[in-house]
Amino acid sequence: MNNSYIVRGKKLVTVSKLGTLHDGAMLIENGKILDVGQWVNFRTQYLSIPVIDYSKYVITPSLVDCHTHLLEFAPRSLYPITSETHFLASKSILLHAISSGITAIGEQICGNPFCDFSKVDYQQAIHDLPINVSFATTSISIGFEKIAHFSFVTKSQIIKKDDLINPSLVKRIALASEYPGENIFINATPANFRKEEVPRAGEVIYSLEDMRLITDIYHSLDKKIGAHVAGEKGIELALEAGVDVLHHAHGISDEQLDKTSQKGLKIVATPMGGTHLSPNSPDEILRMVSKNIPVSISTDAYLPPYSGTSWLPFQNQALQGPDVLMLIAQPSMQLLKNNQYDENEILALITDNPAEILGKDHQFGRLEKGLDANFLVAEGIPGLEITEVEKLIKVFYLGKKVIDRKVL
Repeated sequence: MNNSYIVRGKKLVTVSKLGTLHDGAMLIENGKILDVGQWVNFRTQYLSIPVIDYSKYVITPSLVDCHTHLLEFAPRSLYPITSETHFLASKSILLHAISSGITAIGEQICGNPFCDFSKVDYQQAIHDLPINVSFATTSISIGFEKIAHFSFVTKSQIIKKDDLINPSLVKRIALASEYPGENIFINATPANFRKEEVPRAGEVIYSLEDMRLITDIYHSLDKKIGAHVAGEKGIELALEAGVDVLHHAHGISDEQLDKTSQKGLKIVATPMGGTHLSPNSPDEILRMVSKNIPVSISTDAYLPPYSGTSWLPFQNQALQGPDVLMLIAQPSMQLLKNNQYDENEILALITDNPAEILGKDHQFGRLEKGLDANFLVAEGIPGLEITEVEKLIKVFYLGKKVIDRKVL
């Protein structure tokens, strides 16, 4: 393919100030978007540039999943691997994400009883793959009968609760973190274990004094901090301590939503689960958006879906991965549409908003001049109109076609 080309679509949902462009087009050069506009103008303005005609299809930004556990926890959960084959599994998992329309993820490195890999190990293993990966370095508390604490720094070594608030350890975690992911687990997590294995999931780990010490360290280093949190008690701790991003926020009250909005905080909603409480419902996500809280929808994959919810179609608790992002987002996205939100605002929940969480909205998440040419050619708007990955016909990353399901 030439370095310069034009793609024409039935419509472009740009998730930018341009909104939706019917019979729209983009000029791509060297992996960047150089121009976006109407095809009627492009066909006379750029006479010598080759055109790829996708005029039967919708073109949108590619998807961004800003809260995943694909590289550290998922490989051993999905495959009978050893340390020798861990990254082979990781690459397979990332290819699955790319084929699901996701070209950027936010990955957590928490510390894992079965892993002793460093952030550099992860970066080196995936550096040549067509996906943008941001790493949040964290500590984690898993709600076993005896709560197990781990950290990015200490890897597979179990540490004590007091270590979690050691300023030296906190500083090392904060310095290595690239975005406000699950930097701190305010509640003990069930992770992806069966319910009976994690009876103390949900237990609050920190005091307000602990939380303020940790957030002050992050902010003194000019770093934002995100927290795994659920339940009104834990959420109140996060709000009072000055956390920047609430991950999950399951069980948040209306009063706490008002505080979240007033403080200008962001929420990463996980409609599939991830905490001890029922996950974010479509009604809850609508309330968040209606209060002008920037909301991102994420999979938290790989994860067993929470049972007993009306908006999840899963029949069992088999681990679900990045391919379900559109499926779990659709009920909320359709509810937003029913409440008169524009399709660009709605699509932002799985494109531009999570790119902003990652601190990379200046790179991708919209179809806009100067941004990376990461885009999808699809049979409808991802999440809003389609949920099957098979309806994502083409996936482009930095202007190169990396997934191709149909010859046009």
